[in-house]
Amino acid sequence: MSSVSSVQVGVAEQIVWVRVDGRGSFQNSTALKEFATEMTRRGHREFIIDLEDCELMDSTFMGTLAGIALQVGDGGQVRIIHANRRNRDVLKNLGLDRIMNLEDEGPSTPTKAMRDAESHPPQEAARETIIKAHQNLIEANPRNAVRFKDVIEFLKGKEPEQQSHS
Repeated sequence: MSSVSSVQVGVAEQIVWVRVDGRGSFQNSTALKEFATEMTRRGHREFIIDLEDCELMDSTFMGTLAGIALQVGDGGQVRIIHANRRNRDVLKNLGLDRIMNLEDEGPSTPTKAMRDAESHPPQEAARETIIKAHQNLIEANPRNAVRFKDVIEFLKGKEPEQQSHS
């Protein structure tokens, strides 16, 4: 297993490329979110996410990918290419295959156009990224609320809702 994780980003022929090496996690989600927001602000609506070298993804990273798909909306597309079986299964299990295209094959990542997505956000920005990512997972598939509602409540500083017996 790779001890170093990185996310590389770039634009080639109006397509936004993202390549994940190692783990897609909360640690590299803020940088990806900031880059994707800027690219959609500039009018880009097609994203290709290359997961060939991605070992696994946490829920924050998957929620960030869901956020990109929700941002580009019906006029755009997010294509996940080269995902291993584990990553494909977890994306499908969360219902994200309804808002992204999961493809076994895909074009080669244009390595000359790629650069590291780096960000050292303040702790509060990272916390907001994690909250928004989990909200994206619920927006993408309401059945995910059962899985992530307590995480969101905890991160917002609220106690998870208890069943009241009044």
